[in-house]
Formats: sequence, C-alpha cells, structure tokens
Amino acid sequence: MEAIFADITVSMSEFKKNPAAVLRQAGNRPVAVLNHNRAAFYMVEPAVFEAMLDELADEDLRRLVLARVGERAQAIEVDVDAI
Repeated sequence: MEAIFADITVSMSEFKKNPAAVLRQAGNRPVAVLNHNRAAFYMVEPAVFEAMLDELADEDLRRLVLARVGERAQAIEVDVDAI
C-alpha cells in the first residue's frame, strides 16, 4: 500500500467537479487527489510549496558544502586582504 502524505483526500472525479470547493474546504492543509485510490498529485498552498522548494535548495547546498569539506586537502589558502 502506498503512503499518502495528507490528512485530506479527495477523488479525482470529486476534484474535477469543483476544485474551488476542495481548496476552500482544505483551508491551508495539503490535499491528496486520488486516482484509483492512489495519490495522483498533492494540492498545497503557495506558501507551503515555496517552503518545500527552500528546503530542497538548502539540502542541495548542504550536500555541496559536505563535498567541498571532503576536498579540503586541495584547498589553497588566500589572504582576504589580498583579494
């Protein structure tokens, strides 16, 4: 069975009938739209989507930092005042 990451679920056909009503009823909570009892997509408000993108960007940056820390032996020391 596939996990559903939302407290509110709605069928695809119900969503198609009146997406504005689903949005209104959900408030600011995520909604899983189901197709044959499996999540087809999630509907989230723009602030939640932006926060998710920020988290992904932070994770990418964290991986880059860790990779560069591993290359520390190849680093060249530079005097900040000389730049």
